[in-house]
Amino acid sequence: MAEIMIVFDFDKTIIEVDSDNWVVDELGATDLFNQLLPTMPWNSVMDKMINELHSQGKTIEDIKQVLRRAPIHPNIVPAIKKAHSLGCDLRIVSDANIFFIETILDHLGIKDCFSEINTNPSYVDEKGRLRISPYIDFHSCPHGCSLCPPNMCKGKIIERIQASFSKEGNKRMIYLGDGIGDFCPSLKL
Repeated sequence: MAEIMIVFDFDKTIIEVDSDNWVVDELGATDLFNQLLPTMPWNSVMDKMINELHSQGKTIEDIKQVLRRAPIHPNIVPAIKKAHSLGCDLRIVSDANIFFIETILDHLGIKDCFSEINTNPSYVDEKGRLRISPYIDFHSCPHGCSLCPPNMCKGKIIERIQASFSKEGNKRMIYLGDGIGDFCPSLKL
């Protein structure tokens, strides 16, 4: 087992932008996004935005093409590959969504470097439309953390990861994040 675990945030950490904003902006839906954002939770807005983009004729392939153009932090891909080759256990804890993250990681050729991705679920429905859901159903089962958004407490995810590897002996965890959404998980280290 790896002695060092590196947990990455995704947006503005592995990539230079917020993937949700990137897709919305690049596909020309910023105005509608800004109108909807004050009216509902982020994940609900994103699900609605993707549905709107599909209704305008945008396809899954259009979304993938936009994601493949997302700017990447300089030297991050070689650093991830190097850490993986040295035997570090690499994981992601992100408030993005699995479709966006996996599309970008596949494009960069580093998806297999990560042993676990904790993020908001998403899937392509029977009509070929991307659907995005919150990590937890915050209406029926709130996480109770006042530092995190209602759909995900990254700190609770870090605690679960720590509990799973505490049985394996002396491991070190490094957490890499970019901002306020990474404050709660950093407090768990």
